Amino acid sequence: MHDKQAILQAPLQAHEIDFRVQSITAGGGAIILAYKDARVDMNRLNKAFGVGGWQRKHEVINGNLFCSVGIWNDTIGQWCWVQDVGTESNTEKEKGQASDSFKRACFNLGIGIELYDYPFIFVNLNPEEVDLKTKKPTNKFKLKQWVWTIQHENNQLSFVGAKDQNNVTRYTWGKYKAEKAA
Repeated sequence: MHDKQAILQAPLQAHEIDFRVQSITAGGGAIILAYKDARVDMNRLNKAFGVGGWQRKHEVINGNLFCSVGIWNDTIGQWCWVQDVGTESNTEKEKGQASDSFKRACFNLGIGIELYDYPFIFVNLNPEEVDLKTKKPTNKFKLKQWVWTIQHENNQLSFVGAKDQNNVTRYTWGKYKAEKAA
């Protein structure tokens, strides 16, 4: 079970993390939120337990959608379950709730738990990247094209950095440690 736990609890890599604008400030800055997609959870569960070695089920309790994730424990010969509730998304109510409750249940297994410890990500936007009247980013703000660098030391987050589509550093937190040449 320890190898399986290590797979679940290994820090997320940059390609497993998505970033989105949470809000735009009056001064034209963006608060950026780091999050994981439900596919990350499914991939980790499949890698640790194999297809069929885990289960997912949803149920409504007191009007709230809960997700339970079960993993087979060979040592005790039974399913072990974790459960959490989801919130609606801005786009698809039911699908958003189902996905959110699944991701939250997977946090209980340790998948991506370090996202709760991520630093506050605030980025000053260039004038052409934000409409201050609507407090919305313009099509010139291309967050999806940014390259994020994530580093960990002793399984703890040690550096977060982002460069935009023009290779300009837009955000840094922590101390960057240069990769050693092979």
